[in-house]
Amino acid sequence: MAFRCLATRIKPNGPGLSGAVTTLSTSSFRASLQPMKRPYSTHQSREGGSNIMLFVGLTALGGAGHYYYRQNPNLFGTAKKVNSEPVDYEQVYKDISAILENNDVSIFVNHSYDDGSYGPVLLRLAWHASGTYDVETKTGGSNSASMRFEPEASHGANNGLKIARDLLEPIKAKYPGISYGDLWTLAGVCAIQELGGPSISWRPGRTDGLNAESCARDGLLPDATKKENHIRDIFYRMGFDDQEIVALTGAHALGRCHPDRSGFDGPWSEQPTLFSNEYYKVISERQWVKKDLENGGWQWVDKSNPSVMMLPAEIAMFNDKEFRKYFELYAKDQDKFFKDFAKAFGKLIELGVPFKGDEKVYKFEPVDA
Repeated sequence: MAFRCLATRIKPNGPGLSGAVTTLSTSSFRASLQPMKRPYSTHQSREGGSNIMLFVGLTALGGAGHYYYRQNPNLFGTAKKVNSEPVDYEQVYKDISAILENNDVSIFVNHSYDDGSYGPVLLRLAWHASGTYDVETKTGGSNSASMRFEPEASHGANNGLKIARDLLEPIKAKYPGISYGDLWTLAGVCAIQELGGPSISWRPGRTDGLNAESCARDGLLPDATKKENHIRDIFYRMGFDDQEIVALTGAHALGRCHPDRSGFDGPWSEQPTLFSNEYYKVISERQWVKKDLENGGWQWVDKSNPSVMMLPAEIAMFNDKEFRKYFELYAKDQDKFFKDFAKAFGKLIELGVPFKGDEKVYKFEPVDA
């Protein structure tokens, strides 16, 4: 899911990325893409981002990011004139799929990514851009792509997501008619499908905000250090019920936490680049013990394999009677999980979007089927 972790209280490390986006031409960028396998390593990647959903609030992006935004206003939706050029969304999907896995794409300086795939961090971007919605005030959500601006870009929950935003910049440049909100959510759909997950319906229609006035306030995403009632409060605010909450938590099938971002450390399973119901099996079947962290916090780890972890809020959820029945259901039935996740995630990325009703609904075929 998308949780604010300890990163909300830990000062991010490092000066952030500078000169992140290259000036590669579209052809040279595409030509550099070479497929590779998805290796798994329990070694912490210092640069790649991948904590998805629930508690992954998952360094200092503010200074460099703010400078980048100010120097390139037209790249980030502040131009008054909107480009109305038709967009081939099928091709956008294919171009996103092409950058999920490649060691040779030199978009970042001295930058690597987790476990062989950018998929997890792209899913997390889509999640965090959408999970700020408030059903009562009708504010937040993916429509404005407000994470492009300060202060939202530097919210603790969004640590590391500049990596994902910058990764998509060459695609945005190639398709200027696509909004950032549409691009980010489409990237999340692509990541899920290309890493083995269910087919998710998607439609365009998001309109980017023009400045920081569109930013969501801090504290809207779940806090991984808190209990199950906090999780309910956060997701009920978006309009989700208990089953949808647990289904969305299954996005932690992908990715890992990073000490310099969320304060937590490690993946949720031994297969962090494969979307499946493994997350539910792991949380249901293993023995969890507390592990103190160097930053003063703590997390749960698998007693038999301490490299695999769970966040405090997740075990609290699992121990809740109403939540637990859905964890156990999805551990036994991957098809049911896929069906419920696709529905809940499709709902998540459309929260707050003022669709006209005539938008084409896309069902993209996985490129790497």
